[in-house]
Amino acid sequence: MYAERASRLTGAVVWTNTPDAPGTGRVLPDGCMDLLWHDGRLLVAGPDTRAHVTAGTSGRWAGVRFHPGTAPALLGVPARELRDRRVDLADLWPAARVRQLTARVNAAPDPATGLEEAALSRAADTEPPDPLLRRIVAALDAGRPVAATADELGLSARQLHRRSLAAFGYGPKTLARVLRLQRALALARAGTPLAETAGRSGYADQAHLARDVRELTGLPPGELLAGRG
Repeated sequence: MYAERASRLTGAVVWTNTPDAPGTGRVLPDGCMDLLWHDGRLLVAGPDTRAHVTAGTSGRWAGVRFHPGTAPALLGVPARELRDRRVDLADLWPAARVRQLTARVNAAPDPATGLEEAALSRAADTEPPDPLLRRIVAALDAGRPVAATADELGLSARQLHRRSLAAFGYGPKTLARVLRLQRALALARAGTPLAETAGRSGYADQAHLARDVRELTGLPPGELLAGRG
């Protein structure tokens, strides 16, 4: 069973997941990065360009999902280095520091609370993310073209691409595509017909939506929305 709540860390979400049965799961791209706990270990999920298919990972999971662009400053690593990857936190931070943090999370009333406290503590000791990053996300999530977004923010196309790679793990065109997917899925899950969803989300038509959903998630819209895979 999956559950989530807003975090006390601005823009972040705290979540837990205990699969009902062993098998294959599917984590869809959303422009975010996560700090994860599983079986007493701490891991980091980088930004995905395609659905991440899980298998053989039963048991309880907990995580803090950071708002797009905010995790690299907290973790001290550019997002592009973690694109489409799941890595042990010990691969990014000194082993002694990770052991201490892992012990704190494992000693918390529950792992999700421990992860949230760790994220809040880290944020208090770290410079806040560049506010320009939220403006990039907001513009692209509103469906603004990449070129127009760069112009509005006073950036060249190259500057926008470079900042996006470091903050989001991929260029602004890919980020815009991922955010558009999430907009479409939110509408479809709320009961909006797919043809209307396509138009409201920024797709050319329903066929365009269907192609993009399949490419990014590995499933056609009907199967994805029915919860298969």
